[in-house]
Amino acid sequence: MKSEQTTLIFRGVMALGRRLRAERPQGAPSLPAISILGTLRRLGPMPARRLATEERLQPQSLTRLIGDLESKGWIVRTRSEVDRREISIELTALGKAVFAEDMRARRIWLEHAIATTLTDAEQAALIDASEAMLKLSRL
Repeated sequence: MKSEQTTLIFRGVMALGRRLRAERPQGAPSLPAISILGTLRRLGPMPARRLATEERLQPQSLTRLIGDLESKGWIVRTRSEVDRREISIELTALGKAVFAEDMRARRIWLEHAIATTLTDAEQAALIDASEAMLKLSRL
């Protein structure tokens, strides 16, 4: 792949990401908070250490975020029965609802933009490209 093509992909991904962030609901949680809620939604309850790894955060940064999310009732922390030193983080029903509302607003915008802007062939290409980008994101 040529450098110009890679640059075009990069620009497209970044521009769409910025646009989707702009479509967040008024007063929505911070992007780091949404990321943590999304990880817990996708992977389920997990130890704080694993959550830090999944989020690529330093444990100190995660501690502050977790405290804020817990104070809002979006997550709960529980001690492991097996290893009392380990703390598990779990999404609450309220946390699931907050995450779903944030995603819903952006999904509505994206569905409308795709339907009104892209041809059927472009929509199919976008689906294929999305699958490839997800594959790359797992590296």
